[in-house]
Amino acid sequence: MKLRFAPSPTGLLHVGNVRAALANYLLARRHGGSFLLRFDDTDTTRNKPEFAVAIEQDLTWLGLDWDDSFRQSDRLADYAAAARKLEAAGRLYPCFESEVELQAKRDQRLRRHQPPTYDRAMLKLTPEQRAAAEAGGKVPYWRFRLSDGASAWRDIVLGDKQVRLATISDPVLVRADGAPLYTFTSVVDDLATGITHIVRGEDHVTNTAVQLDIWKALGGDPAALSFAHLPLLVGDDGGKLSKRTGSLSLRGLRQDGVEASAVTAYLARLGTSEDPVPCELPQLAVDFELSRYSRSSPRFDIRQLLALNRKVLHGLPFEAVQDRLPPGATPAFWDAVRGNLDMLVEARGWWDVVAGHIVPPVVEGEGEFLREALATLPAEPWTPDVWVTWTDALKASTGRKGRNLFHPLRLALTGEERGPEMRGLLPLIGRPRAAERLQVAQA
Repeated sequence: MKLRFAPSPTGLLHVGNVRAALANYLLARRHGGSFLLRFDDTDTTRNKPEFAVAIEQDLTWLGLDWDDSFRQSDRLADYAAAARKLEAAGRLYPCFESEVELQAKRDQRLRRHQPPTYDRAMLKLTPEQRAAAEAGGKVPYWRFRLSDGASAWRDIVLGDKQVRLATISDPVLVRADGAPLYTFTSVVDDLATGITHIVRGEDHVTNTAVQLDIWKALGGDPAALSFAHLPLLVGDDGGKLSKRTGSLSLRGLRQDGVEASAVTAYLARLGTSEDPVPCELPQLAVDFELSRYSRSSPRFDIRQLLALNRKVLHGLPFEAVQDRLPPGATPAFWDAVRGNLDMLVEARGWWDVVAGHIVPPVVEGEGEFLREALATLPAEPWTPDVWVTWTDALKASTGRKGRNLFHPLRLALTGEERGPEMRGLLPLIGRPRAAERLQVAQA
């Protein structure tokens, strides 16, 4: 089994890209196959080297290691050879119409209530007409003549699929400047690298029909290739996620503090009947099956991802996050705050609370209580149960209990309405800071 992830380096990976990459990776690892990274970078006007670097970095961060990689820009001679083979077989033919002429044809067909497919006029071009066009300075681009009939396959996710090729215009495979296009280069590479399974988004169904026809024209056996098309993600409101992917780039989620294992665990189960739970990649691969995916578009809900991220953080040992915590953070600090974090970046704020300088708000109407709290604040050294000792003394001296007892203290000591257990925070804050903040909050 051999699978590939083939991004175009025209931007950062977003969650839709990552879901396809993850499905290919997990299926390969599940069955002991190979996972190939291919950069579809023949469009020199849009591709940027820095995006290729970013994609590699993001995949590495996720833990998706690849067995081999290459760039299509290094294989232009192979595409040219494949184009010559198709031309010799009468399947690739030159075209000279301008975009203005093509649009006029499409408009005319629409007025006649006909589908706006290409009319194959250039198939009737005589050698003399071609020579005249080239003598006049025109350079041809090249279309692939689709077969009659239909392309059909058994899709692992969508079931039986069939596309009538007569409903599709003969695709352009090579531009006038000689640049080969994705529809063509992808097939050439899949044949050359022995790809056995193609897993990608449902928006590629028509591409699959065309590429199967090219596959056969180049001598490939359709029976050697399996397809799975994943329904596209939608937002939590049911709208297209593709319109909002700027805020859902993998790089953005990473910078916001979402854990890699939360992203992979969430996307691997999204669209199945299984609830996402904290799970590392090897565990996800053990029983990964594409047949578990629904044919309906799954809803990507950032709140669900953050809830899962919270669970992941709660289970991480100090050693797993030490290098990403503020300098000086200790295991005791991590144990105190991790149960209250949605994202790791929030740990910075709690480090300021326990080890930095904050200005708590004035707790209105609580001056007398806070003065009593300061008066009864135990002397150091403090033991881990100092919070219980102190609040028990306050309960006895003031008669307060529950929220009336704890809430003013939390506000004065942390400046926050809620957060980690004070039992864990207070020993880290220390008596000097606690005393200063109790004094400020009385004013």
